[in-house]
Amino acid sequence: MAGTSGKTINVTIKVWRQKNKNQKGQFETHPMKGVSVDMSFLEMFDVLNDRLITEGKDPVAFDHDCREGICGMCSMYINGRPHGPKQGVTTCQLHMRSFKDGDTIVVEPWRSAAFPVVKDLAVDRSAFDRIIASGGFVSVNTGNARDANSILIPKDDADQAFNAAACIGCGACVAACKNGSAMLFVSAKVSQLALLPQGQIERDERVLNMVNQMDEEGFGNCTNTAACEAECPKGISLENIARLNREYISASNFANRK
Repeated sequence: MAGTSGKTINVTIKVWRQKNKNQKGQFETHPMKGVSVDMSFLEMFDVLNDRLITEGKDPVAFDHDCREGICGMCSMYINGRPHGPKQGVTTCQLHMRSFKDGDTIVVEPWRSAAFPVVKDLAVDRSAFDRIIASGGFVSVNTGNARDANSILIPKDDADQAFNAAACIGCGACVAACKNGSAMLFVSAKVSQLALLPQGQIERDERVLNMVNQMDEEGFGNCTNTAACEAECPKGISLENIARLNREYISASNFANRK
């Protein structure tokens, strides 16, 4: 992709290559010359892969879809940080102007036992899907949708639910956490429904099921280092984890009284 500024840089890419979760991986080094600073990080990888294919080599496998910071698939660990050096952006929103001429850029997959490597930089994040499926739903009546204004919701609750719903499930929180915890993700999914009247019917069952599923998937425990919040591209607040803990304790106490 041609840049608009015309400025280019030369960088060295050290990228993790691994055929599958059962085989050992290693870094490959690739010099990249004349990279437009207006390229996105993924476009730079497209150029690298085009070159590898032309040379008869296996291209680097990586996840991507929308390339607009919405889908959360572009999960790359760049120079020791999920999604790279910029805060509040996904990998697809990161541009090469964030790096300097002569930089060496180390790119790895998410490192978590619950996210096994599929190939190279692509990991299996279906554990998140199973957590959502275990309790991320609401009971609704069939028929025409009710007018939105007929369900009164305090603005503070609506704002907090909306902020929690901004989670795109990219897994940066897991990759940033020294324990590989998924608490920020789970707490966001629990919060967005627990704060709204539509989510009250399954409120207790939901949080118990989702936390139990999270534990079954092998994610670690939260020790409140806040690395997850710092690296989350959507700025999901650590307050959601506190809410998750309250919801879980309340639901557990209620279940024990039955």
